[in-house]
Amino acid sequence: MALEDLLRYLLALPRGPLLLLLPLLIPIYKLIRALADPLRTVPGPTVARFTRLWKLRAFYRGDFEKTNIALHRKYGKIVRIAPGEYSIDDPSAAKVIYGHGNNFVKAPWYYAWGSVDPHAADLFSDLDPARHAIQRRKYASAFSMTALLQMEQYVDGCTELLRRRFSEFAASGERVDVAHWLQCYAFDVVGELTVGKRFGFLDSGEDISGIIEAINSYLRYGAHVGIYRRLHPLLSRVNQFLAKGKEGGFAFIAVFTQRQIDERLYSGKETGRQDFLTRFLGLQAQDPEKFTWADVMAGCTTNIGAGSDTTSISLSSVVYNLWRHPECLKKLREELDGKVDGPVSFRDAQEFPYLQAVLKEALRVHPATGLPLVRVVPRGGAMLAGRFFKEGTVVGINSWVAHNNKVSFGADADGFRPERWLESKEKSMFMDRNFFAFGMGSRTCIGKHISLMEMSKVMPMIVQNFDFEFEGPWTTKNHWFVAQKFRCRVLLRRAQDPSGTLLG
Repeated sequence: MALEDLLRYLLALPRGPLLLLLPLLIPIYKLIRALADPLRTVPGPTVARFTRLWKLRAFYRGDFEKTNIALHRKYGKIVRIAPGEYSIDDPSAAKVIYGHGNNFVKAPWYYAWGSVDPHAADLFSDLDPARHAIQRRKYASAFSMTALLQMEQYVDGCTELLRRRFSEFAASGERVDVAHWLQCYAFDVVGELTVGKRFGFLDSGEDISGIIEAINSYLRYGAHVGIYRRLHPLLSRVNQFLAKGKEGGFAFIAVFTQRQIDERLYSGKETGRQDFLTRFLGLQAQDPEKFTWADVMAGCTTNIGAGSDTTSISLSSVVYNLWRHPECLKKLREELDGKVDGPVSFRDAQEFPYLQAVLKEALRVHPATGLPLVRVVPRGGAMLAGRFFKEGTVVGINSWVAHNNKVSFGADADGFRPERWLESKEKSMFMDRNFFAFGMGSRTCIGKHISLMEMSKVMPMIVQNFDFEFEGPWTTKNHWFVAQKFRCRVLLRRAQDPSGTLLG
């Protein structure tokens, strides 16, 4: 009897016997479905063949990036991580899954990251590729390189304030969580670029209005509820009820953003700044029907909600890896010393090849996102990593897995070696094609160049002025973003004479 015939027979049973049989029928159905699956020979954790509970538990532990790499080392290019869902480790598959026009749409996991309203659009969680493309074009001019360079001056004040904070820590001998202070820096830069003011993180080191915890709550919710996405509408209502009028998670981020916009608009001051809010309002004034007030809010909320974590995680990776590899730190200082005096411009920073190699390598060994970028196989199916995947199958590549691929990045892919980006133009271009730090294809992070600008400007200041002594463990937690914690003593850098003798 075919599986479809068996199901029809069971559904024809009277309701009473059917309900009694239900606890037995569900596992039988899962077993039959697993045995009939054309991809049944694909390896992976045994439990993941039958239920998404394995994936939920693996995500909940907060170290899935390590688990994902280990699974591929054990099982090979394709690993099952849930029924009908597969993690891929193959450079050629990346071009198929994320290539423009290949019709691999975002998987339903992303649904839990957005509004329960199916008509709501945003730049991250929208599952409709046509609507996403329209939305992305709306914002393209505001995120262009020309616009970015006009806003560059607003970063310098935050960089100088971070220098002062680190100098104070050096003077006091205080042990600090450097990752937290780098997030304070990134958050204040986001405020300057988006609504024309610092939020005050660098002044106090405090979580202003609880926005950092709200973002962390949103990340935890999306990562876990997305696995059982059909619970999203119910859990959203439950969260609203439990909050008792207080917004949490993404709603809190939206309220925080609205408050910042209101303070700016109703202050009565003409700033003359070309920040994102000014640009968004200009687009709205040109065509209010095409660029609505909702678009203004969505653009600002996206910046504030996503603009600090990714950059601070990347900066933390640079600091940690440079000071764990003193030979790399020495090379970078030799490149910068005598050539940088005061704030370095983004354009000038591109002229320091070792600096750019260090930044890229830090993004490679510790990309901000640590879960697979899941997509749905389109109509007609697709060949990936030597296997055929039928339409509707969920597949994805984790940036951590891709960046540890030895075909793409060499036999020492699990180590920090900036020189790999400088060996030849051809090799660098090949690695670029397999570089996932900002995603790939049409869903590449729209704020990519903002993050690179911040990193290019602040790291020369840090490298030329400070040293760090690590105290305590380096720990990470992966709830979509792989955030770090590490405590250090901040020291003023001691200069050296040409012979290498320490002077200070």
